[in-house]
Amino acid sequence: MNWMDMTQREFLAALASSSPTPGGGTASAIALGQAASLACMVADLTLGSDKWSEGWPAAEYVQSLAIPIMTRSGVLAKEDSDAFDEVMAAFKMPKQSDSEKNHRKVAIQTGTLQAAKVPFETAEVALELLKALSELATLGNANAVSDVGVAGLLASAAAKGALFNVEINLQSLPEDMGEALREMMPDIKQQTKLHSRSVMEAVRHRMSN
Repeated sequence: MNWMDMTQREFLAALASSSPTPGGGTASAIALGQAASLACMVADLTLGSDKWSEGWPAAEYVQSLAIPIMTRSGVLAKEDSDAFDEVMAAFKMPKQSDSEKNHRKVAIQTGTLQAAKVPFETAEVALELLKALSELATLGNANAVSDVGVAGLLASAAAKGALFNVEINLQSLPEDMGEALREMMPDIKQQTKLHSRSVMEAVRHRMSN
């Protein structure tokens, strides 16, 4: 299902339904798209005014990140739900013979690993956007600094929510699967926390001046 083709009302209804997908991973990817869209708006408002020329380089950089993220977030939302659907399909595979049981086990583990990789990319992309927002909050159009704050909150939620999905999927896999993801998780968690705080501090500082 391509969630980006739905109206907002349709997507919210799908999210509220008892169906396993869309779930938190898909919602995180959609939040990432919203963060990128807001960031792009503030960049546009900055680049469109000589008054904020000091912030043009920051705005141009944010725009270079945000525009492709707006598209990529929709792809990640679809890939996330598709990956989980594959896991659910694997659980329904026959398991009468030893061969069937082994084939089913491999399919479940392979699908679960993919279901961890997709939200990990969502978190990585969200962090990349977060890293660029502090400077936009500091030097961009001051009239839209609160929108940078909302973009930061959404990007932070996207990263942290996606990481929840990475963790829960890795927990069901043997230690020798997803080793790279396990190794990178602590750093991306810490960086997300630090850059989220940095954006909020920059926004509050700008709003108080």
